[in-house]
Amino acid sequence: MKKTTRTDTILTRLTQDILGKRLAPGTSLDETRLAEQFGASRTPIREALRQLAASGLVELRPHRAPLVAPTNDLRLAEMFDVMAELEALCASRATLAMNADQRAELDAFHRSMAPIVRESDVAAYRAANVVFHTMIYDGARNGYLKQIALSTRERLAPHRGVQLEAPARLAQSHLEHGEIVTAILRGDHEAAANAMRRHLTITRETLATLAPARASGDLPRN
Repeated sequence: MKKTTRTDTILTRLTQDILGKRLAPGTSLDETRLAEQFGASRTPIREALRQLAASGLVELRPHRAPLVAPTNDLRLAEMFDVMAELEALCASRATLAMNADQRAELDAFHRSMAPIVRESDVAAYRAANVVFHTMIYDGARNGYLKQIALSTRERLAPHRGVQLEAPARLAQSHLEHGEIVTAILRGDHEAAANAMRRHLTITRETLATLAPARASGDLPRN
């Protein structure tokens, strides 16, 4: 299972602060100060800022400190629309292309995430969630589709990671994964695609509720 890295931790914290409005648009993000704040080298700081820039949360500037970018809700909605269709296509093709071993591995991995949910370990679930979705990309057996899905997922990674902090979201996400796995195991490619679309739609809707909750202090910071 993918381990949580220093970059992952920094990325999550900065995403929380940006979405929670603790870092307002136009705020300068100095690498040296951030490195001191997180007790890290500048390498994971740069990687976190790069990912935040790819997701539209940060604006990179030549020879100057990056800035927190203005919120662009329309752009985010468009990215989630594309992601939902890409992952639905992956789920549909995986249903038809996965062999018996791959199906069994996907089912076993999904079941292995249940203890993480019971322990409410957001960081561990976040890492396992990436593996789960990547297994479906692999199962689609289309290298170009996987490349596009991974690229789009990277752009949405900060948003998808943070929404898992919403109350009861881990349990709900795991149930949604279960619907996808069940459809794949039954060989129902249309049901698998629809279940994946629902999963991404709920992810997006959950994210929309997160910023007000963070601004009011109702959700914890990791």
